[in-house]
Amino acid sequence: MQRRRFLSSSIAASSAWAAAGGELLKAQSNPAREYYELRCYKMQSGEQPRAADKYFAEALIPALNRQGLNTIGAFDLYLGPETPSVYLLIPAASLETLVHSEILLARDDEYLKAAEPFDAAPAKQPAFARVESSLLIAFEGYRKLTVPPATAKKEPRVFQMRTYESPSQRDHRRKVQMFNSGEFDIFEKAGFWNVFFGDTLIGSRQPNLTYMLSFPDLAELDAKWKAFGSNPDWKKLTDDPKFAFESIVSNITNYILHPKSYSQI
Repeated sequence: MQRRRFLSSSIAASSAWAAAGGELLKAQSNPAREYYELRCYKMQSGEQPRAADKYFAEALIPALNRQGLNTIGAFDLYLGPETPSVYLLIPAASLETLVHSEILLARDDEYLKAAEPFDAAPAKQPAFARVESSLLIAFEGYRKLTVPPATAKKEPRVFQMRTYESPSQRDHRRKVQMFNSGEFDIFEKAGFWNVFFGDTLIGSRQPNLTYMLSFPDLAELDAKWKAFGSNPDWKKLTDDPKFAFESIVSNITNYILHPKSYSQI
C-alpha cells in the first residue's frame, strides 16, 4: 500500500510538471526514455539477508519478469553507509508499468505462494528493517540501461553508484546538461561500463541525480577514474564556466556494490 501511494504520488507530480511545461512533460512525450525505481532494503545482520535473497531470487524478480519488467539489478552494498543493505534497480519503459506492478503482484498466485515466508514474517522477527524507494527518469542523452558485457559472460564485476546533489534546481539542470554534453563518452573512453544515468523525480535529498558504472574489479577503479580525469574532452567540458563542478554539485554519495548471484545486471 505504501509503495502504491508513493507511485501514485509520482503520477500527481508528473501532472504538475506537465502543466508547468517541465522536464517530465518532455519525457512522457518521448517513450524511449526509461523510468527506474531504485529500492534500498535496509536489514539487520543474521537471518534477514538470507531470507531476502530467497524472496528476491525465487519470488519477486521472477514475478516482475512475468510482468515484462526485465533486467532487474540486485546488489549488496559493499562500501557505503548502513550495511547490510540490498539495492534493487527496476527499469521500465513507462511510468504506468511501475504504478501497476504492485497490483499485478497481488494477483499473481505463483508470486504469492513463493513470497509467503517473506511476507508473513511476524513483527517481532521482520523480514527487513525499512525500504526506501526513489523514482528516476533516464537522461535524454542516455535513454536506456546498458547491461555490462561481463554480466552475460557471468564474469566478475563491481558497480559504483554515485548520487550528485545540487544547491538549486538551476544548478541541477546544469549538471544534467553536462552529462548530456559528452560525459557519457568520456566514461566509456576511460574504460568504465556505463549502466544508467537517472534524474530523480521522487525521492529524498533533492535536487539530485544518480548514475551507475561498472568495471571488472576494485583494483581498476582508481586507474579508470584517473583516465577519466586526464581525458582532454573532460578538461574542455570543465573549462566551461557554467559547468564549474564546485558550483553545481554540493554533495556526492558514493556506493560500491556487488551483484547478487541472481542479478540480471
